[in-house]
Amino acid sequence: MIKFKHGLVLASVVLALAGCKSDDPDTGKMALSITDAPVDGAEAVVVEFTGIEVKGLGESLNYDFDTPQSIDLLQLTGDESLELLPETTVNAGQYQWIRLKVNAERGVTDSYIDIDGARYSLYVPSGAQTGLKLNRPFTVAAGGVSNFTIDFDLRKSVHEPQNGSGDYFLRPTLRIVDNLEVGHISGLVDETLLNAEGCSEASGVYLFAGYDAETDDIDANEPDPITTTTVEMNTDGFYEYEIGFVQAGDYTLAFTCEAANDDPETDDAITFSTTQNVTVTVDEVAVVDF
Repeated sequence: MIKFKHGLVLASVVLALAGCKSDDPDTGKMALSITDAPVDGAEAVVVEFTGIEVKGLGESLNYDFDTPQSIDLLQLTGDESLELLPETTVNAGQYQWIRLKVNAERGVTDSYIDIDGARYSLYVPSGAQTGLKLNRPFTVAAGGVSNFTIDFDLRKSVHEPQNGSGDYFLRPTLRIVDNLEVGHISGLVDETLLNAEGCSEASGVYLFAGYDAETDDIDANEPDPITTTTVEMNTDGFYEYEIGFVQAGDYTLAFTCEAANDDPETDDAITFSTTQNVTVTVDEVAVVDF
């Protein structure tokens, strides 16, 4: 199973749709960058991007790269990001979806994952046709600022080879949030919680909607965590976690020292040893220690 390291468990594709004041009140400006968090057990997760498509109500905007861009997502951690599309003027109004075009075919290491010194193809089913697609409407504001983040959750998206295949599967789980409405969560974890009886080699913090929420593992059943993150030792020798791009509101954080046993393909009996309520405020970091 793929296990996820320090920082945001989720991989975040940062979409800045910036409508600026200009001579044309019917346009805005769009720029697209990508950021990510590392994957425990992997030395590299490389995706080959070939372009971007944005679908409006009456038009499709296609931005194809002159040459494919092979991006190691593990190099884009924390507040690091890489611009995929420079600031571009587009028509203001509603758009239906965003698609990141990729090369990620079966048996070909155009996109790939490196684990324990071995390289495996990273395959996106129907990737040549649909790429990494977010099917959710959004609006580009005219004469204002519209900033969004697409969160690319690797824990839910990367799956081990199946049915004798040597390919790792990438089934993207994406969500979009408004950057004007998000904050962040971070905190420390007592080392004794990580070393309790029955713990696996990785511990995690799961985020659920609402106070005193019911908790569960990652699978097809509800409740499904909004996102998760792995606990890691920082440079000062303390264990910490971080979750970013969380829409303002009330949540439940749940700690488990059995995160390595959570397979997104199955219903696993994960024990959450402690939970805490947290309120996320726009542009602030909520600090919650365990």
